[in-house]
Amino acid sequence: MNVVFAVKQYVSKMIEDSGPGMKVLLMDKETTGIVSMVYTQSEILQKEVYLFERIDSQNREIMKHLKAICFLRPTKENVDYLIQELRRPKYSIYFIYFSNVISKSDVKSLAEADEQEVVAEVQEFYGDYIAVNPHLFSLNILGCCQGRNWDPAQLSRTTQGLTALLLSLKKCPMIRYQLSSESAKRLAECVKQVITKEYELFEFRRTEVPPLLLILDRCDDAITPLLNQWTYQAMVHELLGINNNRIDLSRVPGISKDLREVVLSAENDEFYANNMYLNFAEIGSNIKNLMEDFQKKKPKEQQKLESIADMKAFVENYPQFKKMSGTVSKHVTVVGELSRLVSERNLLEVSEVEQELACQNDHSSALQNVKRLLQNPKVTEFDAARLVMLYALHYERHSSNSLPGLMMDLRNKGVSEKYRKLVSAIVEYGGKRVRGSDLFSPKDAVAITKQFLKGLKGVENVYTQHQPFLHETLDHLIKGKLKENLYPYLGPNTLRDRPQDIVVFIIGGATYEEALTVYNLNRTTPGVRIVLGGTTVHNTKSNLKSTGQFPRGSSGFRTAQQKQGELSSYSEVHKQTVNLNRRGERRRRVRRPAQLALNLPAGFPHRPQVLEESLGFHACPYNPPPGSLLTPEL
Repeated sequence: MNVVFAVKQYVSKMIEDSGPGMKVLLMDKETTGIVSMVYTQSEILQKEVYLFERIDSQNREIMKHLKAICFLRPTKENVDYLIQELRRPKYSIYFIYFSNVISKSDVKSLAEADEQEVVAEVQEFYGDYIAVNPHLFSLNILGCCQGRNWDPAQLSRTTQGLTALLLSLKKCPMIRYQLSSESAKRLAECVKQVITKEYELFEFRRTEVPPLLLILDRCDDAITPLLNQWTYQAMVHELLGINNNRIDLSRVPGISKDLREVVLSAENDEFYANNMYLNFAEIGSNIKNLMEDFQKKKPKEQQKLESIADMKAFVENYPQFKKMSGTVSKHVTVVGELSRLVSERNLLEVSEVEQELACQNDHSSALQNVKRLLQNPKVTEFDAARLVMLYALHYERHSSNSLPGLMMDLRNKGVSEKYRKLVSAIVEYGGKRVRGSDLFSPKDAVAITKQFLKGLKGVENVYTQHQPFLHETLDHLIKGKLKENLYPYLGPNTLRDRPQDIVVFIIGGATYEEALTVYNLNRTTPGVRIVLGGTTVHNTKSNLKSTGQFPRGSSGFRTAQQKQGELSSYSEVHKQTVNLNRRGERRRRVRRPAQLALNLPAGFPHRPQVLEESLGFHACPYNPPPGSLLTPEL
């Protein structure tokens, strides 16, 4: 189960289907991000795609010598833009791919607008999510709920993204959800309803052990997104922010113009791929080795070109030398900025106390250390507030709780009111009253013994003691010990055997620390494949931004009328849409949905579209050739 491979396969197939010749790739805001995560511009250029445009751009030129590949989300806005495009086509022929299910009425509107018969085909390719890592995906939705209730538009988008993920991985799963979360139950019902309605699409080859979808809620573990991180990818996101693999370095003191924005992609950066899960100390050592390798190669490239052979060797090696130079400059700049921020904000000391608050149960020591750091002028108001939030979550009901005193210390330190208000907001969001689990107290003899032995032996690294609650949840799930009274199945069926293919989705956002947990479980647990997803991938700032939108005193339940409206908001999914053949001819023969389902290639989840008989269009399903995915450049 590799989400990067799945999305890249779709993009490759789109380009291949359009045939030879110069092409333009026409996208919207979301699909631009989806494609950019799996393909570099140089890779697509090699496949004769020479122009990249947004469907909402008003200043595009007429270029009849180009074929248009349209990859769009099936939104009303995009359909309207596409109708305008087809009425006055700027390109010779259009291959239209929607990233999810497109309604019958929308396709009818497109067919009516295609008076010049420039549309070669319309299909659904289910790449409707951001593939971050091979085992991690995101929907880039920040603030998906109104209090504890779903925003209806975001529920629809999340349902579409999650069902697209399942289709692209060819999984028809059994579903479990977190019982303490009404939002998790609602999303589980929505996904199940789409699977039931679109049963033809989910008819994949049955496996001995059915795949499993586990839906969780961020509020069950509000601790993990608050912690400083010390592995490379997670640390970069925490301190600098990663947005679709891009890092904004424009605020770095003395930064050069060409390094104001850099891209960190494991698909195209060998150093990053090899180091993204290593801790900060190891990164420093490996950066040094990278610099030494670069210095060894550098003099050779600067030798005098005294012969044709010398010139030829220089030309052949220059692209690799230039790429290595760019890699060195990028990572030295990023690691240097991380090091500066760690020193400037006293993050080693701050993180040590964070880990104590998250992993230990010594209230007196924790309180003393938090108070000490609140008096330290190097500790920023952001980090000071974060420490108090961690204290408030852990010792919320402790008999000696000193939260009022810490709040006064924040005020005396000059911490702004917006940060002080977030302390109560985070407790309202993820406090003991709403959690379905106990984050801080071991619940059985084995866990208590492990914690005791860990305390005797100490830990290998005081900055990475914490393990997300997801680790315990998945460990129990893999061993068949996850309690059904806390994580029930949706429907009457249950899984008798231990699951092998697991998709975990966290409402409210996942984190890179949890992605590292999944990576390690995949690596160390034979026969188990896990993919993690979330409405977004959080760092502390994005998590608190979401929490700041969380109104106090909100209910976790909806009325029956609200529930019914929510379920129907996304369920009008239609099966019959249009597909023109490549010459734009309209044929009279129609495949019925039952017949069409038999022609869907099992190895490639997609759907060619069929419009109702009154419009008389003909569907053209295809069978993709094997090995259609290109190997990324390193």
